[in-house]
Amino acid sequence: MKIITWNCQGAFRKKAEIILKLKPDILIIQECEHPSKLIFSPSTKVPNDVLWFGENLHKGVGVFSYSDYKFELVEDYNSEYKIIAPVKVTGGKINFTLFAIWANNPSDKKNQYIGQVWKALKHYDQHLNNGAIILSGDFNSNKIWDRVNRVGNHSDVVTLLREKCIHSIYHNHLSQEQGKEKHPTFYLHRDKKKPYHLDYFFTSADILSSLNNLKVGSFKKWIEYSDHSPIIVEINTF
Repeated sequence: MKIITWNCQGAFRKKAEIILKLKPDILIIQECEHPSKLIFSPSTKVPNDVLWFGENLHKGVGVFSYSDYKFELVEDYNSEYKIIAPVKVTGGKINFTLFAIWANNPSDKKNQYIGQVWKALKHYDQHLNNGAIILSGDFNSNKIWDRVNRVGNHSDVVTLLREKCIHSIYHNHLSQEQGKEKHPTFYLHRDKKKPYHLDYFFTSADILSSLNNLKVGSFKKWIEYSDHSPIIVEINTF
């Protein structure tokens, strides 16, 4: 199974073909238009299933299946947490719960970014204890911005997930430390001199142990399309 997360910085309808060249089974796209606005070119492969989350029809989170995987939103989904959407993924060789993430809630000033993830994880605690789990997307966060006097910072989220035996694929696979990542996923103002690591894959231990490959897209290849680079994960599904 190949699963990719990418903040496309809008206009996904114009950029779909470039990411589809990587042949994903599942795509999580941040800053994606509502499906009613996704008018692809005739040559663009049509997804087999789609879910979309957001309030702005021009920028939300799209989850796309280009395989046999099907999506179903969990019954206790709460749109208050923007945007953290737990989705039941079935129909392929493995079933799992996918948290599609674009942490961005301007109306919650004190918890606009990683605070949204923290709140959502507390709300969806029962889902973190059941079966295979993948959390993927743009967390808009890094340990370098931790506020030690505030509960729910980046390190708190990492610790909470670790206690559930859910770990960052990138940090485990490449032996990286939180806050000291060597592979940026975001370039402020598309400036190579302003790199940050803001995008993540966290998975339960069973999926982590089945990892085949992980790759972070390069600045050179992706900056033409977005200020973010995609993260591509390949998992052996046997």
